[in-house]
Amino acid sequence: MINLLLKRVGHSIFVLLAVAFLSFLIFQFVGDPVSNMVGQDTSMAERERLRTELGLDRPIIIQFADFVTRIASGDLGVSYRDGHRVSELIAQRLPATFELAAVAAFFALAVGIPMGIYCGIHPHNAFSRLFQAVSLFGVSLPPFVIGIVLILIFGVTLRILPTFGRGEVVDLGFWQTGFLTVSGWKSLIMPAITLGMFQMTLIMRLVRAGMIDVLGTDFIKFARARGLSDRAIYFRHALKNTLVPVITVVGLQLGSLIAFSIIVETVFQWPGLGLLFIRSVQFSDVPVMSAYLLFVGVVFVTINFIVDMLYLAVDPRLRTSS
Repeated sequence: MINLLLKRVGHSIFVLLAVAFLSFLIFQFVGDPVSNMVGQDTSMAERERLRTELGLDRPIIIQFADFVTRIASGDLGVSYRDGHRVSELIAQRLPATFELAAVAAFFALAVGIPMGIYCGIHPHNAFSRLFQAVSLFGVSLPPFVIGIVLILIFGVTLRILPTFGRGEVVDLGFWQTGFLTVSGWKSLIMPAITLGMFQMTLIMRLVRAGMIDVLGTDFIKFARARGLSDRAIYFRHALKNTLVPVITVVGLQLGSLIAFSIIVETVFQWPGLGLLFIRSVQFSDVPVMSAYLLFVGVVFVTINFIVDMLYLAVDPRLRTSS
């Protein structure tokens, strides 16, 4: 077990280094940050002086080594756009993105799993067919279309929900939350549904397919022959045996909630990390872009590590083999 944990940690460190190098290398070609920081009348000598101060005249390998060294010490650099420390910018935007992703994940799990169980138990029911039809829209439509439709219905036509922003927030000192205000919750509803719709429909269809497959196996027939109740068969035996593939997809999709929140945050002007990344791309702010992609990489690596550990908790065969 210890060897497995150490191996996973080693793989995670290697992946993070690869993500850091690729993000740092790619962003060298998105534009010249010096041109965005100075005016058109700035002389070439002043441009070169600023480039030297920022360390952009050094070889890329040297810049990357300095980048990794600073990250190891907890320093993410300084934003070219406004001169603030990148760690402070991320700390300011992280609560908004985290709360949006958390509510979207709760929506996807709380709605998708029960719908999937119902459709798996009653595959030919009228409601089951209705749920599957709705899931096709959730899988097919891109998030920005869903967001625009929700804004048109609930924001423009009915005027019951705000169409942009985060609403009122409460400053707790270390965290700014919208969970403690009515306007915060109202502002969160449409972005969370938009962000979690694809994950919800995907989870529903996956759980449905797994339940149908498991309910047709011999051990379920044997459980019925033993006189077990339907509740025990459905939830204690069938659902548990569908959890391994579900955990895989759910884990990856929860990570993508943060990675792909860029589109939703842009549509609703949600003041999170995704909107920060879009604005940094427009300004060629390499420190912010690199730190954002590294943060996303950390999220995915952490979730994959947790998923691997959940495998061992759910499936005893994996514990034996490990």
